[in-house]
Amino acid sequence: MRFIERESGLKKVLRSFDSFIAINLALAVAFFTLFLILPVLSSAVEAFLDKGAISLRPIIEVLTNPEYVRLPPSLEVVRVEPVYGIVNGSVVPLGYIVSIGRYGPDFGKLVNSLFVSFTTAAIATVLGVIAAFVMSRYRFPGKSVFGVLLIVPLLATPFVNGYVIGRVFGRDGLINMFVREVLGFRNVTIELVGLPAVILVQSLSFFPIVYLNAYASMINLDPSLEEQAENLGSSGLRLFRTITFPLSLPGVAAGAALVFIFSLEDLGAPIGVKAAFGLGLHNKLLSYDVYDHFRKAYALELVSRSAYAVTFLMLLISSVGFILIRSYVSLRQYAMLSKGGRWAPRVRSVKGWRKVAVPLGLAIILAITSFPQIGTILMAFSDWAITGTAPRNFRIEYFLTIASDADIVRAIGNSVRYSLMALAVMVLVGGGLAYITSRRRVPGSGVLDLLATLPIAIPGIVIGVGYMTFFNTYFRGTILSPVDYPTNLLVFTYSARRIPFVVRPIYAGLQQVHVSLEEAAHNLGASRNRVYLTVILPLIIGNVVAGALTAFVYSMNEVSTSLLLGARDPERAPLTYWISDRIGGQTLGAVSAAAAACVLLMILQLASIAISNTILRQRVSFLGV
Repeated sequence: MRFIERESGLKKVLRSFDSFIAINLALAVAFFTLFLILPVLSSAVEAFLDKGAISLRPIIEVLTNPEYVRLPPSLEVVRVEPVYGIVNGSVVPLGYIVSIGRYGPDFGKLVNSLFVSFTTAAIATVLGVIAAFVMSRYRFPGKSVFGVLLIVPLLATPFVNGYVIGRVFGRDGLINMFVREVLGFRNVTIELVGLPAVILVQSLSFFPIVYLNAYASMINLDPSLEEQAENLGSSGLRLFRTITFPLSLPGVAAGAALVFIFSLEDLGAPIGVKAAFGLGLHNKLLSYDVYDHFRKAYALELVSRSAYAVTFLMLLISSVGFILIRSYVSLRQYAMLSKGGRWAPRVRSVKGWRKVAVPLGLAIILAITSFPQIGTILMAFSDWAITGTAPRNFRIEYFLTIASDADIVRAIGNSVRYSLMALAVMVLVGGGLAYITSRRRVPGSGVLDLLATLPIAIPGIVIGVGYMTFFNTYFRGTILSPVDYPTNLLVFTYSARRIPFVVRPIYAGLQQVHVSLEEAAHNLGASRNRVYLTVILPLIIGNVVAGALTAFVYSMNEVSTSLLLGARDPERAPLTYWISDRIGGQTLGAVSAAAAACVLLMILQLASIAISNTILRQRVSFLGV
């Protein structure tokens, strides 16, 4: 009997294989093996090589190096320094400089990165949960407007957002203008620099990720559970603490995990803050350390072993965090039943003083979290980048520079070309992969489904290093050589990193198309290829377009791999590399033109969001893990 069952199961699997399934399965396996698994493993292996032999020495040297793990750490977060000047031939005190972050905290690059990532995730979680709870549980004036504006901080302004922090919290920034002119403390200067500045930039940029995931969890809660708790006497903060928040933890944890990983790999904030302040501890992070090693090395063979060891540690940290969160989320799933099958979200109208306090509170959160984007726009239209405490001399010439500067035009063309080519790969591989994992139970489909999400958990700098080591070893002298044609690899780094944005919407669309439509077409004699092209694809075309738009925009905004590979061939580097180069130059026209380019990226991203929402006609969480 068992033999018959096994034979029947084998026949069922074999029936699932036809030319369409076999080709798409082979394509997905080849893509993930060649452009994700092998490069990542290659970078990991390099971390254990010492003079050609396998050794733990590179890892141990990093872990015991005071540069990476500083003992005892510097905990001097705030230092007050007197400023002296000469008046009438005498040295007299002129005031004080309050430096936050210039001298500490400093735990070494490894612990610094963990500290920044954990702190950023914590701040983003607090802000995101507050915003999600208010938006999901209350009805108030302007709610629909806030629903759109709360994702503004997510709009990419690579490098420039960190520079804006410098113009606000620097010694000649807006904060000090307020302290001197409004509060009257003319002899006090405050500056925010170093790790606290990086944490601020990342927290403001990433908090919408937690908000979107938490909001999706809260609106899907069965309202009867909260109603039963209220009938038993629970209300207010106790109701939130014991019922609403625990039931929302899967979404909250998923968002926090994404923020942690994005913070760990982020290069834009350290480079932007470094350009704004010049000195401080902002470059004492693992992501910047790896980038700096490869940027300065004339040849790949000259890259320090510690760079590969650091890359492996970043991969280990992000992977362990990803796995733990996935396990935790799966353990915290709650089954919720409702007689109607699908329930309306539990929303209350605010009354009295809350009618003003709720939108005012959200407006304050929004103003604080959106000022990097607001500052980028102001910088693109004024001379604020270098001169003056506040924006002045408004003009549009920096946007005209984008059209007239040959380097900028070439960089934009490079980004568009690489992103479109990557998009073609993502749609081709992702569409077939989504179909296999949603429609066919073939061996390894679960692994492929995991691989379709895994790129989110792998820092971009790790993938970039993996491409440089793997393709330099096995493809040197070809068009995929990181020495001869490094920017050609950007097409595949974009594809590998952004393919989840294509797979997930297509998978969701396939879940909404009943299998009986396929079976009817098969019964009429149509092959699986024809069914996919003429029946399934037209029904899910909205999901395909929405996913493609998102993947294209995020490919245009890609930072880590663009810098790592683009630095080896600046003539063919993408737009984000050009923005980084102009920010580093710190000249008026260059920085403002970089801000103008970021404004164009924001417009592109807003258009993508608008079109995607129009097509899908629903709001989805930010690719929850």
